[in-house]
Amino acid sequence: MRTRRVILELLMLLAAILFVLPVVMIFIASFKRDADIIRFLGFLPKRLTAEDYRWTLDNFRHIFENPEEVPVFRWLFNSTIISTATTILVLAVDSLAAYALSRLKLPGGKVVFALIVATLRVPGQILLVPVYLILNRLGWIDSPLALIIPPASAAFGVFLLHQFFKGIPKELEEAAELDGCSKLQTYWHVMLPLSRPALATLGILTFVGSWNDFLGPLVFLDSVEKYTLPVGVGLFQGSYASEYGLTLAASVVCTAPMLIAFLLLQRHIIEGISMAGLKE
Repeated sequence: MRTRRVILELLMLLAAILFVLPVVMIFIASFKRDADIIRFLGFLPKRLTAEDYRWTLDNFRHIFENPEEVPVFRWLFNSTIISTATTILVLAVDSLAAYALSRLKLPGGKVVFALIVATLRVPGQILLVPVYLILNRLGWIDSPLALIIPPASAAFGVFLLHQFFKGIPKELEEAAELDGCSKLQTYWHVMLPLSRPALATLGILTFVGSWNDFLGPLVFLDSVEKYTLPVGVGLFQGSYASEYGLTLAASVVCTAPMLIAFLLLQRHIIEGISMAGLKE
């Protein structure tokens, strides 16, 4: 039994290393010069000539000291605003929908919930054309609204919160109704406080997904100053030349906030997913 546990832990450690290694390589390579990156003389930066140094901050210096050429702070601001607004909207809409479908016994509620879950099987790329046409008709192309409003209809959040609400004892709702609470007051004062782990999980996953979204901003935004960080990083990759050092440095700037957020909030992610197991 002990041998099996040791083997499983070693396998988990190996899997963790495989997942973390690319991120570590990006971070280290961002301190290299392009010649060192292309040749790949080793995992750590090498000293190519007698005049230079092994480690260099030139890539980060170029990004932060040239806001006209590389508006990284503007992209960072755009990503923060869009991801925050998207997360708030998703939590509000999905929690209301999940509460209605799981607790209010609506006519045809099970059918509606089944249809919502069925949309999880539809690839998001298929919806790009109809969503673009709708946004164009609304005049939201090249606007942050094009990236904030559509994700509110995502089915995953409704499914996650629906399963969590189903696990909350009905006696708590009945006690709230005896105290004179309306359905909306019960949702606000009883269901939401008890659902903090699931809400935290959904909020984190939504924020990370919006932050890392590349296809949406690329399709719906036209102005460079309105780009988010992932699309801005892609500008360093041209058809005939690629600035590898700048790309990796910008990737570190793009990835660092999410890594910090995950390390700080990983307990809520694990707790929320484990408590939102499938229930009838």
